[in-house]
Amino acid sequence: MFTATVLLTLGLCIAANVTIFAVVDAILVRSLPYPHPEQLVNVSNSYPGAGVERSGASLPNYYDRRVAIKAFASTAIIQSGSAIIGDEGAPQRVPRDRVSPEFFATLGVPLAKGRTFNDAEMFYSGSGVAVLTDEFWRTQFQADPQVLGRTFRVDGLPVTVIGLLPPGFRYLAGNAKFFIPAASNEDERKIQQRHSNNFNMIARLAPGATVSEAQAQIDALNRQQIADDPYSELLKGARYHTEVHLLHRDYVREVRPMLLALQGGVLALLLIGGVNVVNLMLIRASGRAKELAVRQALGASRRHVIREVVLETSLLALAGGLLGLALGAVGLRLLQVLGTDKLPLGASIVFDGRVAVVSIIGALCVGLALAFPVIGFHLHGRLAPTLQTESRGGTSNRAAQRLRHGFIVAQVGLVFALLVGAGMLGLSLKKLMATSPGFRSEHVLTGRINLPWKNYPDEKARAAFMDRLLAALRAQPGVSSVGVLTSLPFSGQSNDNATAVEDVKLGPGESIRTHYTSGVAGDYWQVLGIPLIEGRLLDDADNHRTERVCVVDRSVAQRYWPGKSALGRRLVNGPVFKPDEAVTIVGVVGNVKQGDLADRSPIGAIYFPYQNYASNSFSVVVRTPLDPSALGTSLQKTVLSLDPDLPLDDLKPMGKRVSDSLVARRSPAILAGIFSAVALLLAAVGTYGVLAYAVNQRRREIGVRMALGAQPGQVRNQFLRLGATLLAVGLALGAFAAWGVGRSIQNILFDVGSLHGGVLALAAVIMSMIVLVAVYLPSRRAAHIDPLDALRED
Repeated sequence: MFTATVLLTLGLCIAANVTIFAVVDAILVRSLPYPHPEQLVNVSNSYPGAGVERSGASLPNYYDRRVAIKAFASTAIIQSGSAIIGDEGAPQRVPRDRVSPEFFATLGVPLAKGRTFNDAEMFYSGSGVAVLTDEFWRTQFQADPQVLGRTFRVDGLPVTVIGLLPPGFRYLAGNAKFFIPAASNEDERKIQQRHSNNFNMIARLAPGATVSEAQAQIDALNRQQIADDPYSELLKGARYHTEVHLLHRDYVREVRPMLLALQGGVLALLLIGGVNVVNLMLIRASGRAKELAVRQALGASRRHVIREVVLETSLLALAGGLLGLALGAVGLRLLQVLGTDKLPLGASIVFDGRVAVVSIIGALCVGLALAFPVIGFHLHGRLAPTLQTESRGGTSNRAAQRLRHGFIVAQVGLVFALLVGAGMLGLSLKKLMATSPGFRSEHVLTGRINLPWKNYPDEKARAAFMDRLLAALRAQPGVSSVGVLTSLPFSGQSNDNATAVEDVKLGPGESIRTHYTSGVAGDYWQVLGIPLIEGRLLDDADNHRTERVCVVDRSVAQRYWPGKSALGRRLVNGPVFKPDEAVTIVGVVGNVKQGDLADRSPIGAIYFPYQNYASNSFSVVVRTPLDPSALGTSLQKTVLSLDPDLPLDDLKPMGKRVSDSLVARRSPAILAGIFSAVALLLAAVGTYGVLAYAVNQRRREIGVRMALGAQPGQVRNQFLRLGATLLAVGLALGAFAAWGVGRSIQNILFDVGSLHGGVLALAAVIMSMIVLVAVYLPSRRAAHIDPLDALRED
């Protein structure tokens, strides 16, 4: 039973550490799978004064920096997207990326076949070429060895294969099937487009160059360029600057605090389990004290005792580690259910030899750590008193008791802190889930349509298709209302632009602001139940009027016209107000969160008629009284009946989109709850084991006391008081630890302080109930000891 208890305790604790370590290792620890990944950096523009802390980079940035920044050996840009491939009547949309010619060289990835792009192919006229991934080559071209030179249709246009990537290549967590040039025209490269940040920029540092040197060169280039920038004063107000960060660290920056908090939680669980095992081993060591004393008296050396203890604890820890590896593999399956694949680099989480080796080494270190208290107990005991007093049923010395009691206090404190941390994560998640996104997501199905430029090159063609689409979808059985939006909330498609407002003067130090912008058609606000606060909504006729109108949300209205009506005011979707491009506000609607329920500082949204927004990509939103998932196939068929080359994809209920956005908060709360439950169990077992052993050791003493007139209730209360005292001290120490836990996870909590009184009280009640039950059982047994039996045992 001793061995089984120790193995199960270590197995559970090591399994939790194996599971979380596999995630931390894959996302935070492992280098990116490219040569010399420490040389790869991300380069992004920032406009904090305008409310944009992190933006991308522009085409002019790319062409300027690849020449001017000598600290970069190579510079590249990438823009994610999708494209329609396949034959008429059976189109499919697949992810594809647009990249510059140096992209693969910057990553240090040579092509398996063919070549990459050249500068001539960075113009639209020569951009009909593609580089394929190995997976796409095998599935779409049946691994044809003569694939170079073959063509396939991309958005209705023929594209020629010029290169093939090696097996397994992917850029970060992307899943692009092929790559095409980031083509443009001369107008898109002009200085006026310097802050159209539509790309992500990466670079490889030159040999010997540092991030600091690259940052200094970027800063110098920005100072030089801002002097002749057409938006110079606006950029100064926006505190425009560019940031250079190591690519890996920058990519995982948002999930790092959450993963480190989880790793800290499972390490605390391992510490709790280790304390439990140490207590069990000290109990066992107390029972063997006389045996060890006799052996030492007969000549056993200290080295012999140390070697025996280390061997025993190491074997136990190794066996527990092997059990933990098996349970950890199951734990990784659980994490997949919780959605870890949606985390940055989450798809690379694996249970491999590296995880196994680190876990086994960790288990052996645990074994060595477990040996120290036991060795100290054996070597610091005096032989003569042990030989004289440690008869069977005798009472152990006070030092041994204090040591075991100290470990119980430590265990209670650790479990209490972990329980409070889990409670605060759970409360944070509960409050977040109760936060309204600004719309009603139930019974709403969403999907995405991308209109190929070949078939829909201008506003007239797009407007005609939009009219037919809305009419066809409204006619479908089970459809209550239909809307269209270019930037659907919680879809990753948000777009923010600088906005110039008529008669709004910027004061000293103030900056022009950016707002989310979208093109709208149909009954979008009615579908999502977004309230109209003032004026009117956009309607189908607005897509055909020459008058320019828009709708803004409450945040925009209150920012520019606090306490006044926004109706009739004018603004421009751009950094400079131009009267001939002005748009009149005709309505104000409620605020909508775009991608994060925890967002407390909305930057505001502006909605234009779809026809005036010039976007070939949009989302369809449909309200239905039915199960939204049941409507997907019929909607896809309807779209194909309008255009056999046009798929409706990315079908997902709106509620699922909102739910998916919580994965980085929901998973830690669930896992912390599981870890806390295991820790509570360990605390109960540990407390029970120590007190049960104390009762067993003191049977003779109890028998004597009861023979001299002590009542059963007095004996029971003595042990209950001992347990309650240890519990109280543990809770007091745990409260300080819980405050530290709250401080450390503050950046991943929502609307919860460093220490929540309600959570603290509930955790204390749960902890007390579990521990007091564990205390009561041996106390009750002590009260029922028969004095004659106890005295007769010796």
